[in-house]
Amino acid sequence: MRRPLRTLLLIIGVAVPALLSAQTHDELRQDFDTAWRAASDRYAYFDAKATSWADVPRLYADDLQRVSTRDGLVALLEHVLDELYDPHAQLNVNLADSPRLVPSGTDLWAEWRRGEATITDVRADSDAQRAGVRPGDVVLSMAGTPIADAVEARLGRSYPHSVAAARDWALRAVLAGRHGVGRPMQLRRGNLIRTIDLSAPDQFGVRNAAPVSHSRLAARIGYVRVNDSLGDDATIQAFDRALDDLGDTRALIIDLRNTPSGGNSVVARGILGRFVTRDLPYQRHVLPSEERDTGIRRSWLELVSPRGSSAYRRPVAVLVGHWTGSMGEGLAIGFDATRSGTVVGTAMAGLLGATDHIVLPHTGIGLNLPTERLHHVDGTPREAFRPGVLVDVTRSGPDADPFIEAALRVLAQPAHRQPPKR
Repeated sequence: MRRPLRTLLLIIGVAVPALLSAQTHDELRQDFDTAWRAASDRYAYFDAKATSWADVPRLYADDLQRVSTRDGLVALLEHVLDELYDPHAQLNVNLADSPRLVPSGTDLWAEWRRGEATITDVRADSDAQRAGVRPGDVVLSMAGTPIADAVEARLGRSYPHSVAAARDWALRAVLAGRHGVGRPMQLRRGNLIRTIDLSAPDQFGVRNAAPVSHSRLAARIGYVRVNDSLGDDATIQAFDRALDDLGDTRALIIDLRNTPSGGNSVVARGILGRFVTRDLPYQRHVLPSEERDTGIRRSWLELVSPRGSSAYRRPVAVLVGHWTGSMGEGLAIGFDATRSGTVVGTAMAGLLGATDHIVLPHTGIGLNLPTERLHHVDGTPREAFRPGVLVDVTRSGPDADPFIEAALRVLAQPAHRQPPKR
C-alpha cells in the first residue's frame, strides 16, 4: 500500500549505504531490535490490541538466532508484524513467496460468522469473481488445510487466539495467499461443496492506465472513478478534467471502491478542494507517542481549502467498499465531514491511522507503521466510520451494481436536489 496520509522517512542509526553488503548476525540482530523498538515507541494502536509487544523479543529469540541473511530477516519480520494483526503495519520489501497485502493484494473479504469462515464481499473484476465466488459462501479449506487450522497457524504468539479482531484479520490474510502461489480452496454454498483454484493471485483484472475515468449516466448524472491512483499527483489534473467535462451535470457519483493502495493527502485535498467554498476541517489527527512521552495529549484538525475557479455545488454521492483503503477512507470521511457528499456503500478497509516509514540501518529494510490515529472531525475513529447509506452486496449480479443503484436512489431524493450547505 502506498503512503497513506503522510510519510516521514526515519533513517534510524547510520545512513543506509547505496549498495548493501552481506550482514553479520550481529547486524541482523541490531536491525531486528531497531524494528521492535520503533514499534514500541511509535505504534499508535497498542491500547486497541491484545498484543503483548514487550514479550516479542523473547518469543522470537530462537527464530532470530537462526537468521543468517537479509531475506531471512525479512521473513522473520513478516511473522513479527503478525503480532499487531494490523494490515497497515507492513514491510516495503517482500520475498517471492511473501504474504500478499490486504486489501490491495486480495480479492476476498471474509469474517467469522457463527464459527464459519464466511465470504462477505468479492472484489470486482477479480479471479474470485470470475470463479463464481459470492458473498455468503463458506470457506472449508485452503490448499488442503482446514481453514480453521490455516488461520490458527497465521495468528501471532503474544495474544490469545480467541481475539475476534485477530481471527478476522488472519482469515483475510490467509485467503489473500502468497505471491506467486495458487489458492486452491474448498467452498460450501448451501448443501453444495465445490473446489476452485485461484491460480493467479496477482491478477485483479486489467489495471486502468488512466488515474481517473469518467462517463455520463442517465438523467444527467456524472460518474467519476478513481483507479487506485490516490498516490499519483497526476490524479489531480485528471480529476479536474473529468469534473470540467461533467460541469453541466445535475449530480455526481464519485467511485472510491478501487483505492486499496492508499495514497497521500495532497491528492485527496486536491479532489476534495473542488467541492468546498471555504476552509473546512476534514479529518482529525492524534499522536499517541507524544502523549506517552509527555503525558500531554496532542491532536489537531486538518483543513481542506477551496481549489479551482468554482466549486461543484450540486449533489454528490461517494461510493466506498472494502477496497477503499487508507487515503481513500480519509477522502470519504472528508466528503462526509464537509457535507460535500453522501457516502454510499459498505464498511471500508478499516486501515488504521497514518504511517511513518522507518528504514533499518544495516539491511535497508523499510517498515511502515501506523503512528497517528485518524478520526472523522466528529471524533469517530476512521476505521469505525460507516456510510450514511449502506449497500447490501448480496444483491450483486452480472448485470447489476447495487452501489450505483443505491447512489441513484439517493440522488433522486428531494433532499439531494439542492446543494448541501458548506
